Amino acid sequence: MNTQSNTYTFLYAAIMVVIVAAVLSFTSLTLKGRQNMNKEIEKKQDILKAVNVASTPDNAVELYDKYIVEAIIVNSEGEVKSNDKAETFKVDLKNENKKDLSERNLPVFIFNDTKVGKKLIIPVRGKGMWGPVWGFISMEPDRKTIFGATFDHQGETPGLGAEISKAEFQKPFTGKQIFDESGVFTSLKLVKGTASNNPHAFDAVSGGTVTSKGLEAMLQDNLSSYEKFLKSSK
Repeated sequence: MNTQSNTYTFLYAAIMVVIVAAVLSFTSLTLKGRQNMNKEIEKKQDILKAVNVASTPDNAVELYDKYIVEAIIVNSEGEVKSNDKAETFKVDLKNENKKDLSERNLPVFIFNDTKVGKKLIIPVRGKGMWGPVWGFISMEPDRKTIFGATFDHQGETPGLGAEISKAEFQKPFTGKQIFDESGVFTSLKLVKGTASNNPHAFDAVSGGTVTSKGLEAMLQDNLSSYEKFLKSSK
């Protein structure tokens, strides 16, 4: 075959594309199990972080099994649909949030430690400026006061919206309340300035107003889904 012909060039390019695609596909399939495992470990680390338990990829599974004593799925009426720990862990909020509220599976993780007692951990997911934002909120036994919070993001601007993943932003959520004194659900509202004296508000990220509003909407939409469950679990 004439190596200088267009036919040779086309065939050579086509063969190389097939070979490269096959190699990439094989590599992806080979690594898929490890990638899924890493995602599970990262999720367990985030759940533990919401109750101030530090973990590493090496001990996250052990600590999760030790401290997360139960995990359940509830519906918007506050009824328990499942108490299968593995099934609860697999619930994907990205898919659940697309459903009507009455059809959603709402995960709840129960943490217990002799030093700090029992806490409920609720996952949240919403939209930031450039992509999804998500996190976990842990609740005190009164079911209205936040014990801890952790947030993360995909693609938010470093130094601006990405600040939601920093401890400095997350720590002030401790002690905030999502119900008022009369038991009305309030969630947490975004304020510009200082929210230190407001138990139902949080400070906006400086220069990250869109991300902060996305976080506010995420908390409102997700936590309100659990309102009846939280009120029935006193």
